[in-house]
Amino acid sequence: MLTGIAVILLSGLFSGWLCKTIRFPALFGMIIAGIIIGPCLLNLIDRGVLNISTDIRRAALIIILIRAGLKLNLSDLKRVGRSAVLMCFVPACLEIAGTLLLAPPLLGLSVLEAAILGAVIAAVSPAVVVPRMIRLIDEGRGTTNGVPQMILAGASVDDVFVIVLFTTFTGLARGEEASWLSFAGVPVSVLLGAAAGLLTGLLLRLFFEKCRVPLYAQVIITLAVSFLLNWLEGASSVVPFAGLIAIMALGTEIKRKNASMAKALSGVFDKLWIPAEIFLFVLVGASVAIDSLQSAGLFAVLLIPCVLVFRMLGVFICVAGTRLSMKERLFCMLAYTPKATVQAAIGGLPLAMGLACGQTVLTVSVIAILLTAPLGAFAIDLTYKKLLPKE
Repeated sequence: MLTGIAVILLSGLFSGWLCKTIRFPALFGMIIAGIIIGPCLLNLIDRGVLNISTDIRRAALIIILIRAGLKLNLSDLKRVGRSAVLMCFVPACLEIAGTLLLAPPLLGLSVLEAAILGAVIAAVSPAVVVPRMIRLIDEGRGTTNGVPQMILAGASVDDVFVIVLFTTFTGLARGEEASWLSFAGVPVSVLLGAAAGLLTGLLLRLFFEKCRVPLYAQVIITLAVSFLLNWLEGASSVVPFAGLIAIMALGTEIKRKNASMAKALSGVFDKLWIPAEIFLFVLVGASVAIDSLQSAGLFAVLLIPCVLVFRMLGVFICVAGTRLSMKERLFCMLAYTPKATVQAAIGGLPLAMGLACGQTVLTVSVIAILLTAPLGAFAIDLTYKKLLPKE
């Protein structure tokens, strides 16, 4: 297992550096490195590492969201409250609608199968988007109108909404009845997650202040508590609970009352993100079933940019009527396109369930990752200085 970890770190670090030298996003090199050293090609990653790759990727995502919370100002988020709420579900709904319209004639799917496919590919990738929005906050780009804060909030809830839809659609395909309670559970889970995160952040801050806990211990405790909040999301089968929202809210509460503590914690988590990013994107690449691309036709590749038009239209609707300039609105549309994390996690589930559309869903998921993750990251990195004003 240690050999596999060493291969992941070294290949990810080198490939990321190589991409940066040619002004490409580092994550592109890391994903390609994961594909090369993964089970589909060289098979250099130990099976033990692959068996826990989902947990490793989840841990990396948790580190991202802690960083996001520690950088996020609630006052900035309030300024774009309506748009942030709409960003949680409108772009995903329009992208699923686009898939329902285009997938049946292009790929020969039924309406329900197209809905399953749409739910898989409609989720934006927090792993790609969140670190870049944190960088914009640090650089003071677009923060006057709350652009990165809005995208941070929307990207975090977007996944919760889409996964609920995916679970409902796959249940229908397997003969189960659709439950309206699952849809009602989305806002409930978000509100409960936010409340639990704010309360947890308050208790942690008071404990750190009263007991004068050293910084290294604060980091360990914050990380451990965040892991427990994530565990509660899966353990709570009766009461819906958005663990990832809770983790981000935890950091936000610490920053709201003690900015110096948040800044110190954020500095450490910024450093933790360096190896976490390598593990996350190399393992995303390793999870890509490259064999499925052999059956991909031109229509499967064509579907992704077509449905992204629907997603970008949804983003434009969300920011209509706000104080954002046209340049800022264009940036929001570009920044909400990358996909990777959710597609890598659930893209293969319909095939594992034995659904007829399983192979098609997996193939399109792989294409979505390979196209949108690097291109979306590249679009953000290339345009943010031109489209967003500096505070």
